[in-house]
Amino acid sequence: MRGYSWTTAASLARAAAAHKASSPIEIDPFSLVGKELKGLTSNIKLNIGSNLKQLDTLSKYYFEAQGKHLRPTIVLLMAQATANLSPHYNSPKHLSNVLVNDPLAPDSILHDHNPSFHNGISYQGQDGILATQRRLAEIVEMIHVASLLHDDVVDDADTRRGAPSAPVKFGNKLTIFAGDFLLGRASIMLARLRSLEVAELIGATIANLVEGEVKQLNETYESSSRDLQTVIDEAFERYLSKTYLKTASLISSSSRAAVCLGGVGVNENWAEGEYIKDAAYDYGRNLGMAFQLVDDMLDYTSSADLGKPGEGADMQLGLATAPALFAWREFGDEMGTLIKRKFKHPGDVQKAKEIVAKSQGMPKTAELAVNYIEKAKSALHKLPESEARDGLEALCLKVLDRVK
Repeated sequence: MRGYSWTTAASLARAAAAHKASSPIEIDPFSLVGKELKGLTSNIKLNIGSNLKQLDTLSKYYFEAQGKHLRPTIVLLMAQATANLSPHYNSPKHLSNVLVNDPLAPDSILHDHNPSFHNGISYQGQDGILATQRRLAEIVEMIHVASLLHDDVVDDADTRRGAPSAPVKFGNKLTIFAGDFLLGRASIMLARLRSLEVAELIGATIANLVEGEVKQLNETYESSSRDLQTVIDEAFERYLSKTYLKTASLISSSSRAAVCLGGVGVNENWAEGEYIKDAAYDYGRNLGMAFQLVDDMLDYTSSADLGKPGEGADMQLGLATAPALFAWREFGDEMGTLIKRKFKHPGDVQKAKEIVAKSQGMPKTAELAVNYIEKAKSALHKLPESEARDGLEALCLKVLDRVK
């Protein structure tokens, strides 16, 4: 088993080293927005309180274990990287720190009782980050966590971030309700950003997340009499589409939304800035695709290599990700038979790992991830030089550097 782990680690390490060599100044992207990230979780908890104790506890459960906050970090860095580009950036509309908390409808109509909220979540835009953009970072993390709650029910997950999963601790029904509750609260916060374009972007992303899950749930590998390579190619296209919907859509749309909130684009009366929004979206899309490709590789590698148990968790769920699909292309029915029956027979997962180990599946997946990273970097170069842009580029290295 060591063979493919070493090859994959070497492939990604070389790419990471090349990226590092092209970036003479090493930057920790998370520290650039550390002050904003420090209060992220506490602010989210203030926004998601409920009078129902079970719901209050469960909705905050996954926020107890601090994650990397990749998605909020991208939003905040993109905000900084595009600050002051729009001629309308300093208008009262964008600088207000009050509107993000103000309801659009009377409280008596909303019937939204939140015992955690005390009108204390107030902050002026600072360090190139507007109040609306910081709030967007919180919304994006809430949507991500809601998707984790739902995923853990669908996947029968036992643990999450080293602790018992929400379904194990609270049960499936309450976990689903908690995910729905987070999406509801996120929608309220989204409306109070008072940007129709951003509401459309993020609303579409929530739909994308669901579509991605249904695509994954209904995946089949039809063969009939068609050419095998065509079957594999179509399966790979579906895999990439699902990867965008489940992972890259939230990162790309929130990157674009952060720029919109800075007064950029035709809907903000600055049509010349549309290319900036496109660059932000392209960066997020390609980084998100690379992130998921690397994550899918972790399923085949040991924890000593990539920091995640290589127990074939995806295959145990019947999922064929990029390494398996590349191996199918190389070894035909030897791998295809396992994929078509979704690794359900005893020994299928181990056999699939052995086939991937002797194939080019891992190096080819690494190569594809590097290709997406290069596209993400190219998109960034359409933005003005800044420390924040360097931070966004450093995130590209972080994605590839997960071999360490």
